Amino acid sequence: MADEKKLSAGEVRKTIAVSLAAAFGFVIALLWNHVVAGGLKVAGIDVALDTFDLGAWLVFLVTAVVLTVVLVVMIIIIGRWGNK
Repeated sequence: MADEKKLSAGEVRKTIAVSLAAAFGFVIALLWNHVVAGGLKVAGIDVALDTFDLGAWLVFLVTAVVLTVVLVVMIIIIGRWGNK
């Protein structure tokens, strides 16, 4: 019979923390993708966005910055939780 390995609570926490950090990183990347595409549209370079003016781009930029900061803080908190 093969040896069965039991998962410890620490291993489960670490796996959850890594998975959540990767998911938050993906969300951050998607946000900044739209910020860059919107900035190019505002600059007059067509990137196939329907409507994007300077005001909308600035609002989206501020939203992306705020969410990036919040998600990075959450990644740090979850990372510390996962290393317990």
